[in-house]
Amino acid sequence: MFDPREKIALFIDGANLYATSRSLGFDIDYRKLLSSFQKRGYLLRAYYYTALVEDQEYSSIRPLIDWLDYNGFKVVTKPAKEFTDSTGRRKIKGNMDIELTVDALELSDVIDHYVIFSGDGDFRTLVEALQRRGKKVSVVSTMASQPPMISDDLRRQADHFIDLMTLKSEIGRDPSERPVRKTEATEPEADGDDF
Repeated sequence: MFDPREKIALFIDGANLYATSRSLGFDIDYRKLLSSFQKRGYLLRAYYYTALVEDQEYSSIRPLIDWLDYNGFKVVTKPAKEFTDSTGRRKIKGNMDIELTVDALELSDVIDHYVIFSGDGDFRTLVEALQRRGKKVSVVSTMASQPPMISDDLRRQADHFIDLMTLKSEIGRDPSERPVRKTEATEPEADGDDF
């Protein structure tokens, strides 16, 4: 699936990966994730996309964002939108699809193999466009959850589907392995229509 001579880029939809790993009962160890893909080929870039709630005095995801920024990831953020749903619950929405798509297309001259960490069906068109440019695209999500966290269209379009569950021993950290902190890092919700 991976050729060691390939230039690889990771594109991580933060909210989607967070929801997927939580549905499987483990947290991602981002240091291990980076190391794992550095072994598979020449890892040129690792992007992490997330929306941040700007008006909060302290964002629970800020420590993760700062760590990623200093440890080999290119972090792309934008302000999240806050709204109240039909049941009166406060929700946060932060869709980073356009930012991820533009970055991926801009790198198409130098990347051989794209690894997209998302099950969002909206990325099917991006995968198709990259393939037309002769690029290989792997998608990381899961079929192991109920319901599956990956759209069927995206899974069919990708050159390779990697179930996140198969990477658990390599890049995972069981949530019970670490002390629960008062400010637990969470992601804005993935859009309801993403899967």
